[in-house]
Amino acid sequence: MAIASLIGSSPKFRAVVDEIDMVAPSDCAVLIQGETGTGKEVIAQAIHEASPRRKNRFVALNCAAIPAALLESELFGHERGAFTGAVAQTMGRFQAADRGTLFLDEIGDLPLELQPKLLRALQEKQVERLGGGRTFQVDVRVIAATNQDLWHMVQERTFRADLYYRLNVFPITLPPLRERGDDIPLLIEHFVQMFAKRQGKSIYRIPEEVMEVLKRHDWPGNIRELQNVIERAVIMTTGPVLNQRATELITQDIRSAPIRTLVDAERAHIIAILHETNWVVGGPRGAAAQLGLARTTLIAMMARLGISRETLPQRAGEQPAPIPRAHSHETEGIDWEAPSYDNSISQMKDDTLADFQPMQAATSGA
Repeated sequence: MAIASLIGSSPKFRAVVDEIDMVAPSDCAVLIQGETGTGKEVIAQAIHEASPRRKNRFVALNCAAIPAALLESELFGHERGAFTGAVAQTMGRFQAADRGTLFLDEIGDLPLELQPKLLRALQEKQVERLGGGRTFQVDVRVIAATNQDLWHMVQERTFRADLYYRLNVFPITLPPLRERGDDIPLLIEHFVQMFAKRQGKSIYRIPEEVMEVLKRHDWPGNIRELQNVIERAVIMTTGPVLNQRATELITQDIRSAPIRTLVDAERAHIIAILHETNWVVGGPRGAAAQLGLARTTLIAMMARLGISRETLPQRAGEQPAPIPRAHSHETEGIDWEAPSYDNSISQMKDDTLADFQPMQAATSGA
């Protein structure tokens, strides 16, 4: 896949494209990091296609999909009789990718005992088949990918530090789809046309209400989830307009998304409080007060965590509420609506009057 065919115009994605442009001509190792479903293999293929090795093979191996006992053979090959069932000599992925690119997906799942052998192959550019004594020279560029925190694994001694440094020569971090709001309509249109062509259909229009719902979804499964939703929607479409049941296929929103990290937990808690306050941030009954934070502190946290009303699914019957504007480079691409000072004062007055009226009634009755 050429760089020009990568889909996306958001600032964060264009930054990734710039990094691909920088690293592709070189021959160094690349470590691609990002959540599940963000398109790590697509980026690896784009690096290969933009490199001097593009005329040779791009070989991919998912380290999590191969049993640990067979992974060494998959990587380096084996000789006949090396183990039970080895009835013929087999070339490994390193040799298959000679003069090309080897993509090692889910590198964090590589068994600890196999990591020194991979390190030697990277450093010495030599491999030795399982059950054999002959050494083979290989010329391979390695691109690795993971959705895990490798540095944390190094500190936990479940991943070798020397291998980490060898792979992490040029790191690329892919943003999750929820941080690429501008790219969602482009991806939807691309997937609709792609699946319509595969199924021999002609779909010319995507209803605006369908597009809006899809844009507001948080996409915890990222591009892979979006692709699956669109494929099912195309299957269900019988005419030229995309079936509106596409919106019904989204069964998981941010409130039920799995909590994997402290950042996920922090983000989910803030969103839950914002829903409870109907997205009112300031004031004595606003989200900031409930969280025990200053209003400006909460706004900064929302910007840092990528929390925006427009990018999250809306509850049934919920009306849009204004969100204050945070002026910083971190909030580019987030559409904040700033309530005026007068509106904030009016809200405080309303809250005060609401509390005072029952007291006034009780006094009058006495």
